[in-house]
Amino acid sequence: MPLGTIDRTPPPFFKQGPSALSKLVFFGALALFLMVADARLNLSQPLRAAAATALYPVQWLLMQPVNLARSASAYFGTVSAAQQTENQARQKLALQALRANQVEHLTLENERLRKLLELREQLAVASRAAEVLYDAADPYSRKVIVDQGQLQGVEAGSPVVDEAGVLGQVTRVYPLVSEVTLLIDREQAIPVLNTRTGARSVAFGDPASHGGALELRFMPANADVVAGDILTTSGVDGVYPPGLPVARVVKIERRADSAFARIHAEPVARAGGTRHVMILKPTSGLIPAPPVDDKAAAGRRKGHP
Repeated sequence: MPLGTIDRTPPPFFKQGPSALSKLVFFGALALFLMVADARLNLSQPLRAAAATALYPVQWLLMQPVNLARSASAYFGTVSAAQQTENQARQKLALQALRANQVEHLTLENERLRKLLELREQLAVASRAAEVLYDAADPYSRKVIVDQGQLQGVEAGSPVVDEAGVLGQVTRVYPLVSEVTLLIDREQAIPVLNTRTGARSVAFGDPASHGGALELRFMPANADVVAGDILTTSGVDGVYPPGLPVARVVKIERRADSAFARIHAEPVARAGGTRHVMILKPTSGLIPAPPVDDKAAAGRRKGHP
């Protein structure tokens, strides 16, 4: 056989494509490009919404055994626990009946004072009940998923409360579910008011606390704050209605080498065990718009006919 007729190409088994380093560089650059594009343009938001909608029946089906187990556990609860709950409810009912008589008198007096001073009426905030389905998958954040979404009229930024106080805020809305970021998340902040002194401040999620707490930052070292002070929403941000309970001050650290004090607060809402919550409508749409300066408006009209 002539030597020229022999096929000198290697068999397919020994053929190699691009090198491993080339693949690593290509896919690394592609991943970086996709992350930057998603952060700037939110390209993955429709995909997330479609995936959340498609996975909702599966999530609902997987949650049924858990709900069944919870129902069975609640059904087979002991009688003594039920009697204890009934006794506590009776005591609270008696206490609330006493307070109701006082509140009725104070409400009437408040209405008369508002009419006398011609103050604006309190804002009526719409609300919607929701149930916590499960915690978010991200282990570095404190978020939960509730069973109300865009189809039910939930808006991004809506406050979320439980029976004790403010729990968090809706940060992402899908067609059937919504993502709620809790107040104890390190990236969450809420304007608060000290009910004892009337001082305003901002409470941030404390990432250093493993149990979940809040921290008042940038407060002067000589600020009039004591342990036990109650913090409520101030209502100046246009999101949270004023007067909602937020936290209770538990610890104050004043250092001689710092001009600011470290103030730690404990949220009144049950961040780790709440199942039923209320989603409030943001107050930004109910607050009148700020007045427009006539001179500035006239100057803009002259510059842009």
